[in-house]
Amino acid sequence: MQASFKRVLLKKRYPLAISRGTSSGSENLFVSVKYFGQTGLGELAGTNTPDGENCNTGIEQLTPFLRTVPEDASIAQIWTKAREAGVRPRAMAALDMALWDAFAKACAQPLWRIFGLQRTAQPTSITVGINPPEITRERVPEMLARSGAKFLKVKLGSPQGLEADKAHFMAAKEASEPFNAVIRVDANGGWTLQGALHMQEWLAQRGVDYIEQPLPQGAYEQLTELFKKRILPVFVDESCWFASDVPKLADRVDGVNLKLMKCGGLTEALKIVATARAFGLKTMIGCMGESNVSISAGAAIGSLFDHIDLDSQLNLVNDPTVGAELVDGVVLPTCSPGHGAHFIE
Repeated sequence: MQASFKRVLLKKRYPLAISRGTSSGSENLFVSVKYFGQTGLGELAGTNTPDGENCNTGIEQLTPFLRTVPEDASIAQIWTKAREAGVRPRAMAALDMALWDAFAKACAQPLWRIFGLQRTAQPTSITVGINPPEITRERVPEMLARSGAKFLKVKLGSPQGLEADKAHFMAAKEASEPFNAVIRVDANGGWTLQGALHMQEWLAQRGVDYIEQPLPQGAYEQLTELFKKRILPVFVDESCWFASDVPKLADRVDGVNLKLMKCGGLTEALKIVATARAFGLKTMIGCMGESNVSISAGAAIGSLFDHIDLDSQLNLVNDPTVGAELVDGVVLPTCSPGHGAHFIE
């Protein structure tokens, strides 16, 4: 099995600031793989990679790995083999979604139908990063008007502290009121336990839907304490990468947020959803600076989730691809064979 690679520098319309830093764009790697006589397309998003995964590491890992893959191997076998070989999650995700794209094309069916799913989903959130209040007041109305989004996710966990979080949140809330958008909050692990306990009460009084990743990754004992005293539903993101992470989180969260770039693609995403449901947890799918290629792959399984955060393509000024469309606030996959995304000619 062989792959070809295309690198594209993607620029964000608005830089996205979270508790760990700010991203104004990324160099993403697009991976084309021939499988079942069809060419599938996948993507590695190079933004916010604390482990250093990028286009170079993707090419360096996938090129030799694919030489070892038998042509008759199943997608599940290839995913497992890649994990055992130490291929990193984002590179695995690019390969995995390309394989599923090719397989669905060979079946002449859209990918969502291959998975036995419907072409429906919950409306997506649109995300506003950490900003000074005056910037937030400018951006939120433009974002909501342009997208028609029904949910607004506000990034908190500012390095400047809780008062800065409150000022930013109130600016976002006031700016979103004419649009009747429901507000969610994601702290990206930027709060202490005491800060999270205080903020959940403050945010609940202001109509927030849920809080996501309030505590740093690995703070399991503190997460247990917060969960016991929770007022709002608690979801985790950075704390959950693979299906094997779900059982140890199940007694201390209300739900998990999976991302194709974290879990290594659609094959593992389906396992995470199944495991979460087995433990009675809610599910969410998010994104990481991805173009419409990865967004379309995520949208193909969108009907599985209680909450959707597939909005990174909406913040790009030079997405070279088309695919899933935003219809009345919902990111819908196409009816074309595969995940439906392709490069603009």
